[in-house]
Amino acid sequence: MAGTAGTPGTPRVLRAMNDRAALDLLLEHGPLSRTRIGKLTGLSKPTASQLLARLEAAGLVLATGTTEGRPGPGAQLYEVDPAAAYAAGLDVTPGLIRAAVADITGRTVGRYELATPGRRAGAGAGPVVQQVTDALDGAVKAAGLARADVHRLVIGTPGAFDPGTGRLRYASHLPGWHSPTVLDELAAALPMPFEYENDVNLVALAEQRLGAARGHTDFVLLWNQEGLGAALVLGGRLHRGWTGGAGEVGFLPVPGTPLVRQVTRANGGGYQELAGAQAVPGLARELGITGIPQGPYPEVAAALVERAAAAPDDGAHRRLLKTYATRLATGLASLVSVLDPELVVLSGTVLTSGGEVLRALVQAELEELAAPRPRLVVGYVREHPVVRGALESALAATRDEVFDTAR
Repeated sequence: MAGTAGTPGTPRVLRAMNDRAALDLLLEHGPLSRTRIGKLTGLSKPTASQLLARLEAAGLVLATGTTEGRPGPGAQLYEVDPAAAYAAGLDVTPGLIRAAVADITGRTVGRYELATPGRRAGAGAGPVVQQVTDALDGAVKAAGLARADVHRLVIGTPGAFDPGTGRLRYASHLPGWHSPTVLDELAAALPMPFEYENDVNLVALAEQRLGAARGHTDFVLLWNQEGLGAALVLGGRLHRGWTGGAGEVGFLPVPGTPLVRQVTRANGGGYQELAGAQAVPGLARELGITGIPQGPYPEVAAALVERAAAAPDDGAHRRLLKTYATRLATGLASLVSVLDPELVVLSGTVLTSGGEVLRALVQAELEELAAPRPRLVVGYVREHPVVRGALESALAATRDEVFDTAR
């Protein structure tokens, strides 16, 4: 007996399922012919033709070129219309907001960076709202679009907004964002839906969708750049914790450093002191290494780690790397002992600059310190990974909205 419209198994629902499957295939593979779409979806050629006609009429796909290199006339190719929708992502740091806009296929079409010097602790939400809108508008303008063209925005920040209070926690170094009204004021100023997410969580999302963690549902991402943090993906989903603080491992007490108290006031803890970016130059000096570059801690640490990874095995630079690997493994041992993940992704410039040499050293040390033995890999997404993760998050929701409402 036929069901009512919209119930499982009805022609309307089956069409919607087939349409979405075809759109996902076009996003994954790029331009495809009717015949290829039919084979990949299991649909007959006439049904595939009807499907493409519906999607083309809805403004979701367009005809583009023909197949080449085969005898006879080329087959018409179809692709998702890049202009069907746009999404934006922001990476907020104490001194900079990095913004980008992507079309619905995921291609970045506009970028902008806004320096944010002189933020004062205790400042209201007003300057923050203006900086967010200015950064967004800069990326929108670079893309040749208007703000109204953007369907959704995801903002990545250090720390996390407590779902109970709406206040930013675990990031006292980001003044201006701690106003209890900042989220409401952003919502009033932005003409599109927006979401916020921890910056390291967004890096994990980028690695899961595009990089080293593809196909993995249980993994830890360890991030070391401006700060030391982690993202936890369990059962395929980000684990944020009750207050959003899951993964704030910089506060973790570890052997080898004095016990830090009042950690939120200090904005750091034992693991940050032991293995954060600021620890690397000091360790280099202890080992007698000279010619330490000047500059921000993340850049100095990344340069030292990169130099050490290329150095001979018996020199001071390699001793630096081995000692640093032990420090990293010390904190990781606590994480993997509790979570037993399948994979650990090393990300952030301080870790990725060490490449496979540092990864192998940390892997060996971790196997000595913890019973679980996850595989360690170096992060793949290197170019602005927080922004990339923000875009991926915004695009996922945008695709669901546009693909489901346009039919």
